Parts: sequence; C-alpha cells; structure tokens
Amino acid sequence: MSIIRNILNQNSRSEEGGNFFIQIKKILGFKPKDISIFQTAFTHRSMNKRDENGNPINYERLEFIGDAMLSSIIATHLYNEVPFGNEGYLTKMRSKIVSREHLNELGKEIGLINYVKSKIEKDNFGDNIHGNLFEALVGAIYLDRGYRYCEKFIYNKVIIPHVDIPKLEGKIISYKSLLIEWCQKEKKTFKYQVYEDNGNDDVKHFSVKLHIDDKIVAKGRATSKKKAEETASKRAFFVFQRKISKSILS
Repeated sequence: MSIIRNILNQNSRSEEGGNFFIQIKKILGFKPKDISIFQTAFTHRSMNKRDENGNPINYERLEFIGDAMLSSIIATHLYNEVPFGNEGYLTKMRSKIVSREHLNELGKEIGLINYVKSKIEKDNFGDNIHGNLFEALVGAIYLDRGYRYCEKFIYNKVIIPHVDIPKLEGKIISYKSLLIEWCQKEKKTFKYQVYEDNGNDDVKHFSVKLHIDDKIVAKGRATSKKKAEETASKRAFFVFQRKISKSILS
C-alpha cells in the first residue's frame, strides 16, 4: 500500500508542479499532504477558476480560516504567557500581532507573492496582497494538516521571531485610533478635512488636514484617504506625544 501511495503522490506532484511542491515544503518546514489546497491558497480571483459545481477557486475563503486560526493560536499564547493581562489588554496585544500591517510584513518576508497565480501584474497589487496570502497559507495548513501543524507554523513564523511582549506593549498600530481616544478622553474636538490636491503625480493622491480644537495641527498626503488620515495622525501624535503618553499610554 505504501508503495502505491508513493507512486500516486509522485504522479500528483508531477501533474501539479514539482517545483511548487518543493517551494511550499521549504516554506512550511514539512510536507504538504494535498498540494491542491496550497495551489488554491495562491490563486487570485482574477484567474476566474471554478470547480465542477461552479464554485470559485481562489484564496479568499482560505483567508477566512487563516484569520480565525491566527486569532485562536495567538490568543492562546498570550493567555498562557501573560497571566496578569485582562481581557482588554489581551485583545489589544493580539490586535498588534495580527494587524494588517504586520501580516503584510510577514507575507513579504516569506516572499509569498512570488507564488501567486493571477492575471494582474504583481506590481499592480496593493500591500494587502501579502497579508492576504499569509492568512490563506495558514488556512491551507489547517485544512491539510490540522491544528498542531498550523500551531507549529505560526510559532515558527510569527511568535518566536516577532512576538516580544514588552516591545508590543509600546507599539502603536493606529495613530488615528490613539489620537481619537485621546481627544475623546480630554474632551477635545477633532476633524479630518480632505482638501484639494493639485499635485502632478500620475497616481491620484488625497490630502487631509487634521483639526483639533478648531486649529490645524497636522497634514497628511497619501494614495488613499485612510492613509492620509493616518499620516496626519502620526504627525499630530509627535506634536502632542508627551500629553498623549501621560494620558493614554502611561
């Protein structure tokens, strides 16, 4: 039986692409059982692939599972490692670890975009593609190998190299959220105002003025309104850093 199984596995690998199997094995640190799950984890919706029942084949559903597994495993680690942390503290710490920014960094670090199949040029993807692929990969590991292998992968790729509790405590994942929290606590008025951008860039940019107590305290400019607001918030944070740290971060 083992000989027949090996022959079938070898045939499967040659049909699905031996090089992809080798690369995925190298990333995971163990052999995948069903390589087709991992192929789905790297298939973009632009490929318009469907199964025999007409259901779409791409990584988006695997993202859903990967997100849940990351949350569960990181939550368990924090629960065990930080016995003094209450629910609010643990939630904040988990959010910092599984933030979109951090997941994007993890996806880039592993080079996952190099394996994606898409009809869109890689240069035209936004940063979130890296985090999406990372979540999809975690989801594929869970479906292919189960919880323990998924946990092992997250420990090796996320927790051991990147989770430093003292550093995470001081990490700010959203300057806008922090600034709004401070304004609300100190009963200050705030407003983000989008104004006309007359720049000559090929890509459209948004410019934002941040008003606090009816005074312009910072400006931000970026390729999206959300990013421009975050830039303005970060600049405002450094203007009020001492006051915010005393009020919110201490």
